[in-house]
Amino acid sequence: MDQERDYLATKFVDLVTYLDGFFGNDRNYQETNDSVLQLDLTRVMGYTGERRFVFQGRAKLHLPRAEKSLHLLIESDPDKNTANASNQVQAAQPAAPTQTPTSYGAGLRYERKSADDRWHAGTDAGLKIAGLNTAPFARARGSYAVPLDHWRMRAAETLFWFNTTGAGETTQLDFERPVTAPLLFRSTSSATWLYNKLSFDLRQDLSLFHTLDERTAMLYQASAIGVSRPAGVVTDYVLLTLYRHRLHREWMYLEVSPQLHFPRERNFGASGMLSVRLEVLLDKSK
Repeated sequence: MDQERDYLATKFVDLVTYLDGFFGNDRNYQETNDSVLQLDLTRVMGYTGERRFVFQGRAKLHLPRAEKSLHLLIESDPDKNTANASNQVQAAQPAAPTQTPTSYGAGLRYERKSADDRWHAGTDAGLKIAGLNTAPFARARGSYAVPLDHWRMRAAETLFWFNTTGAGETTQLDFERPVTAPLLFRSTSSATWLYNKLSFDLRQDLSLFHTLDERTAMLYQASAIGVSRPAGVVTDYVLLTLYRHRLHREWMYLEVSPQLHFPRERNFGASGMLSVRLEVLLDKSK
């Protein structure tokens, strides 16, 4: 056990934590910080025909009088923040056609994690607000990291229920290892099941993070996206690069992501897309 603990305390884990924080991805929001504010102004241009600027955001606020475990959540489109790998604000994922938020959520989360950050668990409940309509929701999430020689495996499970969409679950499995000092490789496999659809949304991402300097990093990624029914089929292949630059101090970032999509609906022909995002990311280190 001491050997495994020493492994998790090495620079490898520090590198992973730094990159997750720099890219402001879902793991940084869910696990690393007690309080996080994330605001995004995004524009996607390409074969989907989207031309609008879209503002989205979410916040997790630590409540210090609640034994360091209770948090207040505020977020746009809470039903879209259930699947780790396909979360829209996770920079390490291909951008889907961006849509203006149609609902907002507010709730309370109870979180617990180990001192060495090996495991993390949390559950939250609240209200989804869409216009004059409100509907309850509940989510529970847990993750566990295991060292495997020069690799680290991390498994995460999310269970959720929304009054409007029903019950569902997401399973995600990450394998990651450093290639050289500025390079980190990560393989992410995920499956999301919805009771109302009775099928799985499937996804496989192969990502390479490249730190250029303290203000700039690149992401190179290949993805396959599919569904399990009526038969297992790939609906889109994606190749992308993502340039992320820290514009101001420790909290304002610019992202530019040229992408090539190969959607099944277009007979897997190459279809270009460009995503531009201005992000404000405030957490305990910023």
